[in-house]
Amino acid sequence: MNRRVRSQIPAAFFVTVTLLVASASAARAEGMRKCAETVASDAARLVQDRYDGIQDLVADFQQESRSASFADEPLMAEARKRGEVIFAKPGRMRWTYSAPDPSLLVSDGHTLWIYDVTERMATRLPVMDGYLTGAALEFLLGNGRLVEQFDVVMTSCSSEEIGLDLLPRADASFERLGLAFRPESGELLQTSATDLFGNRTLIHFTNTRVNQAPLPSTFEFDPPEGVEVIDLGNPSQHQGPLGD
Repeated sequence: MNRRVRSQIPAAFFVTVTLLVASASAARAEGMRKCAETVASDAARLVQDRYDGIQDLVADFQQESRSASFADEPLMAEARKRGEVIFAKPGRMRWTYSAPDPSLLVSDGHTLWIYDVTERMATRLPVMDGYLTGAALEFLLGNGRLVEQFDVVMTSCSSEEIGLDLLPRADASFERLGLAFRPESGELLQTSATDLFGNRTLIHFTNTRVNQAPLPSTFEFDPPEGVEVIDLGNPSQHQGPLGD
């Protein structure tokens, strides 16, 4: 900032900014002190304990996909999506992706439907053991136990957010999961999943509501008339558009 511009700004402004910066620095220092006293596994238990008592969860989300890179260049363009997600124990979920690429993922815990609205195509497949959608949130709202199934490493810490890396102890279809949550409440802010090829998907949650008691029909899907259905539970079975 040059001297002339600076002279036009009231001194009180700089005093206020200085106080804000000092307060933020103090908060960060306090957060780091708390983190230094916190074992990563204890942090994971805090998150687990919060969600053990929750039967369902509704949140807005923003999803960001980051491709693996080769020679420091991403193999695919970065993709961003947003929408609403509903989870309910045991293992039920509904992901509604909004425009410009509207789509829907629905599971009742046994069958998963993926519906591409634009292409008018619906894919049906069975939910297998170890199937992962929503990264670590699926474990928190299911039967999984974070501390028992993962080696937990703390990756970041402040008064606002604690980050954890979850490394699976058994063979899995992913390399690692990530959690970011509020240190005081255990509220989940973001999950991530890194697959075996190095591709990473991050999901940031906002406007989270719990125990909303969604209807069972929330997790059911009936393909609209004229939609092509692909059944991956039986590869030989391929239905044309419904209503033909």
